[in-house]
Amino acid sequence: MIGRLRGVLAEVETDHCLIDCAGVGYVVACGARTLQRLPAPGDEATLHIESSWSAENGPRLYGFLTRDERRAFTTLTGIQGVGPKAALSVLDVLPPGELASAVARDDKAAVARANGVGPKLALRIVTELKGKPLGDVSFTPSAPGVHAALAPVHSVTGEAVSALLGLGVAEVNARRAVDQALIRLGDDADLSAVIRAALQELGR
Repeated sequence: MIGRLRGVLAEVETDHCLIDCAGVGYVVACGARTLQRLPAPGDEATLHIESSWSAENGPRLYGFLTRDERRAFTTLTGIQGVGPKAALSVLDVLPPGELASAVARDDKAAVARANGVGPKLALRIVTELKGKPLGDVSFTPSAPGVHAALAPVHSVTGEAVSALLGLGVAEVNARRAVDQALIRLGDDADLSAVIRAALQELGR
């Protein structure tokens, strides 16, 4: 099973990209948000991979810039009625942290903004995600009759983005720079190293 790919980004299409790893080209399906944050074709790219197989499509690779996004994808596809396409659509409109917040608020309408996700499926997603971990956040049910409360876990990504925002960097640029820094350094990098690497990315 493939868990990660690192190679030259050869092509970017509307719903997938092609990564050349030592002469072998891998077609990786990605959400629109992931595709928009990839480096330019010809540059090195790293994607966290989730593999799946179906009788209709055969083997397929799904790619994400962070492990949290991959974990969110696998959690979503574990819900009845949520296929890979719907899971990617949800993550396009709600990154893991925002999805966690929507679940905490019982905000079914936010989930239903995803392409191909109707009100009934949005309700199922919100209901079944409560109490489940999703990347660097988790959905923790509160007392009966009380809305679920979001229990955040330490997030280097969030703190690094906040630090860049404090320096006047636009949010979209801050997130992209932090994503690229984590790709270079790995998800276990400490906060100061991520901030330094992100500033280097912004200076390019």
